Amino acid sequence: MSETNQGKLAVANSEMPLLPLKDIVVFPNMIVPVFINEDLCVNAVESALTKQRKIFLSAFKVVGHEGEGLEAHLEPPFDVYDIGTVCSIMRTRKLPDGRMKVLVQGLHKAMVSQLIQTDPYPKVIVQNVQEPRIANTTSEVEALIRAVRESLEKVVTLGKILSPDILMILEDVNEPGRLADLVASNLGLKVNEAQTILAVAHPLDRLKRVYNCLSREIEVYQMQVRIQSNAKDEIGRMQREHYLREQMRVIKSELGDSDGKDEIDGYWQRMEELPLNKEAKEEIARQLKRLERMHQDTSEAALTRTHIETILALPWGKKTTEALDLHKSKLILDADHYGLEQVKDRIIEYLAVKKLNPEAKSPIICFFGPPGVGKTSLGKSIAKSLGREFARIALGGVRDEADIRGHRKTYVGAFPGRIITAMKNCGSSNPVVMLDEIDKMASDHRGDPSSALLEVLDPEQNRSFVDHYLGIPFDLSDVMFIANANTLDTIPAPLRDRLEIIEVTGYSEEEKLQIANQYLIPKQLKEAGLDQANVSFTKNCVTTIINGYTRESGLRGLEKKIASVCRKIARQYAESDDGEAMKREGIRLTPTIIQRHLGAQRFDDNFYHKEPHIGVSLGLAYTQYGGEVMAIESSLIFTGKHALVLTGQLGDVMKESAVAALSFIRARLGEFGIDPEMIEKNELHIHVPAGAVPKDGPSAGIAMATSIISAFLKTPPKQQVAMTGEITIHGKVLPIGGLKEKMLAATREGMTEVIIPEKNKAVFQELPVSIRRNLKAHFVKEYTEVFQIMFADVCVTDAKVEKLSTRRESKSLAS
Repeated sequence: MSETNQGKLAVANSEMPLLPLKDIVVFPNMIVPVFINEDLCVNAVESALTKQRKIFLSAFKVVGHEGEGLEAHLEPPFDVYDIGTVCSIMRTRKLPDGRMKVLVQGLHKAMVSQLIQTDPYPKVIVQNVQEPRIANTTSEVEALIRAVRESLEKVVTLGKILSPDILMILEDVNEPGRLADLVASNLGLKVNEAQTILAVAHPLDRLKRVYNCLSREIEVYQMQVRIQSNAKDEIGRMQREHYLREQMRVIKSELGDSDGKDEIDGYWQRMEELPLNKEAKEEIARQLKRLERMHQDTSEAALTRTHIETILALPWGKKTTEALDLHKSKLILDADHYGLEQVKDRIIEYLAVKKLNPEAKSPIICFFGPPGVGKTSLGKSIAKSLGREFARIALGGVRDEADIRGHRKTYVGAFPGRIITAMKNCGSSNPVVMLDEIDKMASDHRGDPSSALLEVLDPEQNRSFVDHYLGIPFDLSDVMFIANANTLDTIPAPLRDRLEIIEVTGYSEEEKLQIANQYLIPKQLKEAGLDQANVSFTKNCVTTIINGYTRESGLRGLEKKIASVCRKIARQYAESDDGEAMKREGIRLTPTIIQRHLGAQRFDDNFYHKEPHIGVSLGLAYTQYGGEVMAIESSLIFTGKHALVLTGQLGDVMKESAVAALSFIRARLGEFGIDPEMIEKNELHIHVPAGAVPKDGPSAGIAMATSIISAFLKTPPKQQVAMTGEITIHGKVLPIGGLKEKMLAATREGMTEVIIPEKNKAVFQELPVSIRRNLKAHFVKEYTEVFQIMFADVCVTDAKVEKLSTRRESKSLAS
């Protein structure tokens, strides 16, 4: 038994029935109704009615609550507290639902000492608990009694519902123990709290516990009042705003103004339906709240609506299902483009990786090559083979960073950048976007658009690309970006580093012939309305157009000439009196008819320098328009002193190549049989024709050296031989680039032999057989090998070399 349960116990013991209670603790002097329906409880009440109407009431123990039960005497379900109340049964009543209502009055506290019976009802032996009496009421006791009364009154004012007679009764109660029991019985305490108070033997201690409970109740009620007050204020404010908005709506309706409520509600609904990211939802919600407060006819409201509509129109989470059928994709690529096997293989490789790893990042491919080879149309074919949407962004001439990132919405006439606009137009978050002419961008005081593309083309950064107009991040990681360029020199190095360069080279004559017959001619016949006419192009006819009217790496000029021929034939049909008869008879085009339609040939098979010329060699150059055969002319002018003149609008690198070639020749005069006096007393003039066209690059080094030696020896070099290679001052021949374009140019111009650096041999072996079979290739490491090929008829004897050396030594001693 705990110390709080100790008191003066009566010596006499009493036997009486036990009525266990579930959710209530009965205090002495308390009148309370008890509802029972168990047979044991009913039997206990009936037994008590036959014996002085006395019964012992105790509450079931609460799990985890400190206090002694009767584990030693009672078995469940009679696990009750040992301290309870002896009550008198005032009256009983049977209820319609089968329960019994028992009205009891608490008499005094008692303690269970033994359970002596469990059937047909529980019976216990109890000992009365006699509390100590307080003889004199001190000021402390009086103060505590007043504090309890005032606290109870305060609880009532805060909203606690009590019987109206309680406060009147309390005025007449001056005993601390009785006051504590009366207040505790009306506070509605939990079972464990009420039982703790009931078990305290000393009246003053019990009253202090009741006062603590009252203080806690006051705090709870005060907090509840504050919460209710705040909620009431908020509800009042919302009702007031709603009332005012309804008034504004009615006023605008009377004036004929639309408040745009339906439109704004539509925006809210669209925002909830779209899978927006957190930043987008917050931005749209903020803009919609601003829009609700604006007049709908103001310019700011129009700008806000446009901004919201732009964000909602983006393809948030919308993806096109990819067609990951490698065989079908290969057929589509082959049907749209002839050749270009390297490019097609790269696309099929990407599809294979995507099929095995759907989370793989899209590559940033850049097609590099001359105009007209099909770089842009390749992008469309890739999108078609992938089953994605296609968008093309023209970057030629773009010099404003805002074209990529957009303008801030605070500016007048602001709009999103080209990237976001393309995404909006595609309606898909994973399209194929072609960045056309990426090498034609520029920069000025308005920014550098190529720097803005660094974030767009970086898979690690474009997951959160922020357009200035939107002001929120948008995911571009699923977009497949494809760029194309004619030259790589004008692309900044950081941007070029993010690109996977795939060279799309020009076409040979045989490839052009196949493409013309399979693609270009049927297309132009259909566009001219001749697809049902019997019009045929002979092989010689197409070859004449290719060689006589179009000398290019691509196919754009060839398609224009074929279109011109088709238009002239269409005119014949249209002007004929019997066009149907002409269609039945058909037209067979020959080279003669082509010349009649297109006029004189622009290009002759006989190259300008096909005949032998002293001081003229043929070099191979690579430009952004393809390969070219370039004549290099050298001439000696007697001036009495040595000088070097370079003309032809040459770049710095090409000028340095000429100086390096001349330095090498001057160091090896004896090997080439050149008289030193010709070097010292003649001015050397090197000219590269087509003076209006800028030229640069080191690959004309061996051609310049050959031209210079030819001028000094007064002997023409071997003709119909074109060469390419960089020369050093020690005569080494270094590798060059653009080999395929240069070989195509050599084939077009009728060259029979080419001289190529030894280190480019592997690249030459990879060229199509149609190119290699028409050219005899010489692979050289040093210029002496070039000299032996180009000047095979020049015999430099040992006597001549000794004579030239003696002359040079004599001149040196004389000086």
